Amino acid sequence: MHIAVLMFALMTAVDPAWAEAAKPVKLVVLGDSLSAGLGLPAQDAFPTKLQKALQAKGIAVDMTNAGVSGDTSSGGRDRLDWSVPDGTDGVIIELGANDALRGIDPDLTRTALTDIVQRLKARKIAVMLCGMLAPPNYGAEYAARFNSIYPDLAKKFDVPLYPFFLDGVAADAKLNQADGIHPTAAGVDIIVNNIMPTVEAFMRNISEQRR
Repeated sequence: MHIAVLMFALMTAVDPAWAEAAKPVKLVVLGDSLSAGLGLPAQDAFPTKLQKALQAKGIAVDMTNAGVSGDTSSGGRDRLDWSVPDGTDGVIIELGANDALRGIDPDLTRTALTDIVQRLKARKIAVMLCGMLAPPNYGAEYAARFNSIYPDLAKKFDVPLYPFFLDGVAADAKLNQADGIHPTAAGVDIIVNNIMPTVEAFMRNISEQRR
């Protein structure tokens, strides 16, 4: 009887910490069609495949796909509050591809992404940036101004950066849909595989901040 009482007391004492450790990390992927999964079944979208890859490694995560096809960085900023609900632990930002495709002034993209990061940090939500590279058709000066946005913001706000979201997939016809822009399911697999070390480090940091 005494042993049972002692065991119950011990379980009660450690239970809150155990529950906190086991509670899934709530992640939101704030992005455009590249993360929304345009042209793919829902189960092949980047957030879904990333969640499965993390869970396969024993990492508990509750992933929300907040990707909106056609969205620019300014569009992501405009919907930030309802796309990222209270209780969110971390946000992976995948925005800027449409800005570059449309030749939007990089200063506007920089301002929008800066606002997003600042507002999330003010809410005590961890941030990870996914970089994007400008297509060559707007020239070297535009590309230099655009491409520098992501490393600059990562350094300024001390947030992790995955340098190029489409690394290993961009311009490979076998890994992209007919439009040559959006990855196939196999392309998404490569993105998830390449980005995993950065995401795992991001998740570890969030878990440590919880303690």
